Amino acid sequence: MSMDMFDKQADEQQFQNAPLATRMRPKSLEDFVGQEHILGKGRVLRRAIETDRIPSIILWGPPGSGKTTLANIIANSTGAHFSPVSAVSASVTDLRKIVAEAKERRHGQSQRTILFIDEIHRFNRTQQDAVLPFVEDGTVILIGATTENPSFEVTSPLLSRTRVLPLKPLTEEELDILISRASMDKLKGLGELNVELPDESMEQLIKMSNSDARMALNTLEIAALSTPADEETGKRIIKLETIEDAFQKRAVQYDRAGDQHYNLISALHKSLRDSDVDASIYWLAMMLEAGEDPLYIARRMVRFASEDVGMADPQALVVAMAAQQAVHFIGMPEGNLALTEAAVYLATAPKSNSLYTAYSQVQDAIKKGASENVPYNIRNAPTPLMKDLGYGKDYKYAHDFPGHVVDQQHLPDHMKGRKFYTPGALGFEKTVQERMDDLEAKKRKMGEGGKGAES
Repeated sequence: MSMDMFDKQADEQQFQNAPLATRMRPKSLEDFVGQEHILGKGRVLRRAIETDRIPSIILWGPPGSGKTTLANIIANSTGAHFSPVSAVSASVTDLRKIVAEAKERRHGQSQRTILFIDEIHRFNRTQQDAVLPFVEDGTVILIGATTENPSFEVTSPLLSRTRVLPLKPLTEEELDILISRASMDKLKGLGELNVELPDESMEQLIKMSNSDARMALNTLEIAALSTPADEETGKRIIKLETIEDAFQKRAVQYDRAGDQHYNLISALHKSLRDSDVDASIYWLAMMLEAGEDPLYIARRMVRFASEDVGMADPQALVVAMAAQQAVHFIGMPEGNLALTEAAVYLATAPKSNSLYTAYSQVQDAIKKGASENVPYNIRNAPTPLMKDLGYGKDYKYAHDFPGHVVDQQHLPDHMKGRKFYTPGALGFEKTVQERMDDLEAKKRKMGEGGKGAES
């Protein structure tokens, strides 16, 4: 047997032993499923592939959405040399070698080189800087694949020289197509096993795959291989419980340091703000079940209690702090109910951002240079010299006046009379407004020469 035949047989054997998702990977755009927003007829990326004019791009999308598959389709469709690397294992030395070969190929054969970097978000700044000048001068065409937000994980110079193409999670209909195709394909799929998926099994497989085609297909293969063929029909009818057992536990797509982390905490915060109790509990549970630090969630709830509830219900801050203490005291998973209790309270509490608005206005005034000296009347005068300079002169001690209210200047001269805090109309802030109105009335009476209100 010749070496070429031996290598070919080895490659075929390796392919047959590969996971189902790898074997079923499409080789052309016609077989690719999903991402119509970038690959539909007339779309920019499709035209670029069909005309062999690929720009440097970054494919950003969730696991199993087709990033690597799309890169391989480009490799099969282009006349450029395809150099794939994984950011998990590639070094700067590896990149420099590819660049050197690309230069030779460009000058000697007039052939372009596509550098495909899988999981590009794992490259540090030094590694990204190593390819930057060669992307800029066209030595290589970069195709990066990432599950993380490129805004956070890819350097600005590299981002400015590429086009980011977001990939969407696969729909249930698209997963159905891929699963059905793999079940029937006798060459690369499970067709020889005579697999049959009842509706309930298909629905559960799609649901638990979490829009991840790779997970769906590989789980299907495990379920098929663990299902014996019927002695009479020869069919392998995959039951619902077999699908659930193959998954063991539904994997939540989550990275505590990545984009999904920020997406989920944003979803929780906005659900609380919009008083949607069920959504608040759902996103809270999603984060906890994915392994998020419960104290991080508690800290965000404490912030929410002041920012979005505030004086409309001052008890919200107490409840949020109690939840933080409960989680700290009893730990997880027992602490999940304390956080759920806080989430329900915060979601149903009356909302007000008056504290946030007030502080923002003061902050803005200070940034604009409105931080003047403290008025002399409210300065302390611990020494004779300071007293001689007028510190504390004409200060009115509130407890010496009826109602414990005085009318005197507290803001700097430039800010005198400025109003920052305006109570909302909901919850306890109605009472706060009444108190403020009463205080203003008493101060006006004193300013008019009266003796003050009765206590």
